Amino acid sequence: MKLPTRYLPDRIRSAVRFLIVGTTGAVLQTWFFMAALFFLGNPEKGSTHYYAAFAIGYMMEMFPNYFFTNWYTFNTRPTKKNAGGFLFSRAINIIVQFVLLPLALAAFPGWRDDVISMMVIFIGGCINYLICLVFFQKKRKK
Repeated sequence: MKLPTRYLPDRIRSAVRFLIVGTTGAVLQTWFFMAALFFLGNPEKGSTHYYAAFAIGYMMEMFPNYFFTNWYTFNTRPTKKNAGGFLFSRAINIIVQFVLLPLALAAFPGWRDDVISMMVIFIGGCINYLICLVFFQKKRKK
């Protein structure tokens, strides 16, 4: 099936596709986060269990995201290099998200958990895209 993004210039195509994959990943991560909060008994914001639920959401979303990032965003196949690059970028991403999460909780104490999660994931995702560019770009033939 041919997708409409194939008509975009190369420089824009991967960014648009990353946004599509990232949005899907953000929804998945937030869904898993909310489910983990429920199963952990709706812990208080900022508690250890709250952060554990956020980490569960992050880990559950990571695996499908890797394959969609390869296949759709960058039109590549899984390799050791891009798997390592993906894990490296995700390690930075989780650090960014875990730094932003308490800041967002302190700045917006009345906001719902899902809204805070999406905001934190969006900012982390933008940083993640820039890192992924290094590891997923195909070598151009001269």
